Amino acid sequence: MHFRAPERLIEQADALAVAEGKNRTDVLVEALREYLATASDEERVQQAIANAYYEGQLEFDQVKAIVGVEAAQNFRVLKRQLTDDSISNDLAAARDE
Repeated sequence: MHFRAPERLIEQADALAVAEGKNRTDVLVEALREYLATASDEERVQQAIANAYYEGQLEFDQVKAIVGVEAAQNFRVLKRQLTDDSISNDLAAARDE
């Protein structure tokens, strides 16, 4: 994978890699892993992931890889409920009462 990053960020990653006896890739992979672990626990990020899944932008396996099996299964159940016309009709009827 290739990506562009600000020069200053690369310099910091390189300095940290030297200080810790690692290479740049190890530092970047570790940083990305930590970011994803932290971000996937944040409510706003979970909501964004759920919305992307409900809208068909993410597949179940992608969601599972980000938020874990339990949360992904909960999203799948809710997605099925949201797309089940009988449930949608029942909710609409209850709202109108």
